[in-house]
Amino acid sequence: MSLESMADAHMAGPVMVRDPDWWRGAVIYQIYPRSFQDSNGDGIGDLAGITQRLPYVASLGVDAIWISPFFPSPMDDFGYDIAHYTDVDPMFGTLSDFDRLVQRAHELGLKVIIDQVISHSSDRHPWFMESRSGRDGAKADWYVWADPKEDGSPPNNWLSIFGGTAWEWDATRCQYYLHNFLTSQPDLNFHNPEVQEALLGTVRFWLERGVDGVRLDTINFYFHSAGLENNPALPPEDRNEITAPGVNPYNYQNHIYDKSRPENLEFLARFRALLEEFDDRAALGEVSDALRGLEIVGQYTSGTNGIHMCYSFEFLAPGPLTPRGVRGTVEEVLAAAPDGWSCWAFSNHDVARHASRYCDAVFEDRAAFLRVLATILLTLRGSISLYQGEELGFDEAEVPYEDLQDPYGIRFWPAFKGRDGSRTPMIWSHHAPHGGFSSSKPWLPVANSHLDLAVTLQEEDSNSLLHFYRTLMAFRRTHPSLAKGSITFHQADDQVLSYERAIDEETILVAVNMSGTEATMDRPDGNWRPLSLKPDEEPLETDGETLPPYGIYIAERI
Repeated sequence: MSLESMADAHMAGPVMVRDPDWWRGAVIYQIYPRSFQDSNGDGIGDLAGITQRLPYVASLGVDAIWISPFFPSPMDDFGYDIAHYTDVDPMFGTLSDFDRLVQRAHELGLKVIIDQVISHSSDRHPWFMESRSGRDGAKADWYVWADPKEDGSPPNNWLSIFGGTAWEWDATRCQYYLHNFLTSQPDLNFHNPEVQEALLGTVRFWLERGVDGVRLDTINFYFHSAGLENNPALPPEDRNEITAPGVNPYNYQNHIYDKSRPENLEFLARFRALLEEFDDRAALGEVSDALRGLEIVGQYTSGTNGIHMCYSFEFLAPGPLTPRGVRGTVEEVLAAAPDGWSCWAFSNHDVARHASRYCDAVFEDRAAFLRVLATILLTLRGSISLYQGEELGFDEAEVPYEDLQDPYGIRFWPAFKGRDGSRTPMIWSHHAPHGGFSSSKPWLPVANSHLDLAVTLQEEDSNSLLHFYRTLMAFRRTHPSLAKGSITFHQADDQVLSYERAIDEETILVAVNMSGTEATMDRPDGNWRPLSLKPDEEPLETDGETLPPYGIYIAERI
């Protein structure tokens, strides 16, 4: 069957049926455009390449795509430093290419979500160039400027997540400006109402162009404390690696003044009001906070004045993943905001791929464990974000220092190797040059470990991880409880994780053995009928007491 036919077969009914609640329980496929498909042979992926591969994406059975930034940018942070919010960088194509991408995605039943990086811009953005030209201009207060201390040092102790002070001296204004990331990524001043209006206007541009949703980068970084108070030190016992590697001094502070400020809730209400002007639009926020991430997810998604869904970094942090950890994370969000909504992810463009983080210590049967992880992710309460190549089992690529592009990795090498290992090219064909990604040398090297996981090889193998993902997502589509139902945990010990998903008259039990040895399963009371993921397969039979190594048991209450 061709991918076009498979895409049609996996569509859940008429194309783009109006559903204001489509985002709740949606499976979102993240595309990193530089590394997905190169259509013009320059070694960098582009919008036309994404359009070319959309039938494959639709064939997976996902509901939406999220495209990382493709806007004009000097690419200091590979698109997350935007120099123009309402255009396409020529390396990715044109606005017409984007329009064709949206049209094709909609034809295939896929929603389109784009990144909105509005906490900061590039220092090459016209707004910043005007702001830094003097203290009296119309945009003088559009960024966060502060006078030095009497000794000339920065105004406070705030740190950049990319290393060093969060303040950069500007010789024209003889002031410091704030940057939470690279020095070339100055922070916009959300305390200025004109800044909020301008940014909302750029979002409106894309909504009017037909996008179905926006992903809000670093959503809890929008506001800083106007008082510029020093952040307090964080005791060593409270430090973790959820949002930054252990070698980064950013972890040494409790970031209560430079981000996650209460004023953000008022802006998010304005953002939600903008979305409500359009039919069926939704927002996904990225929360980066090592101490209060799940609490903030609850705050930002509760009620109807926040955004629709958020993800934080608890499942994106260094492993291992344990049954107790999964249960504790999900239940913490439920306690913080029973009516809130999370979007769960195990991998993305900012962290090492989970096939390495979670599986490096699993030698008995790595492939089986990856199926267990997929089952957990795709049956938890919440929406789901899958990262390109995750469905193929890509591990973290080894990128030699001389090939590194990521400034974060270059800064902290070798203790932290940066994000390039998760951004290497997609592998479409085992035999084609550069894995079928490009006809010329790619911007990052193709990972040799990924070649044997190519799409073409897995398409031919009915037992491949790729087909397992397709099967699991098809099963999810036919059981509404897995998308929008409640969740009740039953077991979370050293080996077994089990929970019920329920909606209306349907209750599904999911139990997985996350270990390589046989485990005892405490099946809930009642009558249960085992289910198989594939209609032509026999379900896993159990006496209600044992699960085989990396076993997956799914049943329906009758």
